[in-house]
Amino acid sequence: MATKIPATVITGFLGVGKTTLVQHLLANANGKRLALIINEFGDLGVDGDIVKGCGIEGCADDDVLELSNGCICCTVAEDFIPAMEKLLNRAEPPDHIVIETSGLALPQPLVRAFNWPEIRNRVTVDGVVTVVDSAAVQAGRFAHDEAAIDAQRQGDDMLDHETPLSELFEDQLACADMIILNKTDLLSADEASALEATLKGEARAGVQFVKAQMGAVSPATLLGLGVGAESDMAKRHAHHHHHDDDDGEHHHDHDHDDFETFQVELGAVGDVDSFMTRIKQVIIDHDILRLKGFAQVGNKPMRLVIQAVGPRVDHYFDRPLADVEKGKTMLVVIGQAGLDHAAITQALRG
Repeated sequence: MATKIPATVITGFLGVGKTTLVQHLLANANGKRLALIINEFGDLGVDGDIVKGCGIEGCADDDVLELSNGCICCTVAEDFIPAMEKLLNRAEPPDHIVIETSGLALPQPLVRAFNWPEIRNRVTVDGVVTVVDSAAVQAGRFAHDEAAIDAQRQGDDMLDHETPLSELFEDQLACADMIILNKTDLLSADEASALEATLKGEARAGVQFVKAQMGAVSPATLLGLGVGAESDMAKRHAHHHHHDDDDGEHHHDHDHDDFETFQVELGAVGDVDSFMTRIKQVIIDHDILRLKGFAQVGNKPMRLVIQAVGPRVDHYFDRPLADVEKGKTMLVVIGQAGLDHAAITQALRG
């Protein structure tokens, strides 16, 4: 039997640094033929476009497939399986497939999809890698306090026992073979160690933990885990999720209506620092989870990439502007349902 092509699933919440991790992986592939499936959330293909525009030798545009029709765990049959078949049916298939899920994706249904008849004999899940924003979790933004929620439930039987964010985070930890504590440069050594100890108590026994800054994790660490996760699903369930695929259908209680996304188009940015300050204030005022996009700064020929999670905003120039990008700022705003689109747009315009 032919050797199965390994695939690595990279999951994690919005803005944890998954795309930065993938860029570093591509830049240090050392001749390994990698193909990427990127599940973008929102109308603007920011993550895929960043990877395609990275200028890394050996990373051709057709090595990057974007799935933008919805959360990958909910569009397995319509999008994911055809994308996998497209890669597997190449005259020269890739050495390794890397799948970057959206921040909303549950990893368990995606991993189970590797048992679908169309692909199960040709590809295997080398490992599930969950990326964590160490500073955010340490600050409690995405942490789940079970005791507090249980206390609230005792007082109100109608109160949901968990928030959508905590459910996502718990599922990502439960399915992981490796947990990358990214952005540890924003924590002290003691804080990073304490966070690792806490998450070890929530993850499965034997899960590897890796501390990282700016997604700088070597391919030798990320790839080649050899787990075969699709054959080991019984141990990967989060406590509050129970999936049953005996009938071949895909079921879960993951409610995407808890989140919304919309796109904002502005003109060129006059001053980078003042615009970043404005973005930070808008994020705080409207409790935005994630903001990302591109901008032209004045008449500069280079494109400015903007990536924000919570009140932290990162920006850098990545490549020359395409003609369709000149004079524009294009942003995707992601948050929990109920965002005031008009107020946010007006605030970003200043």
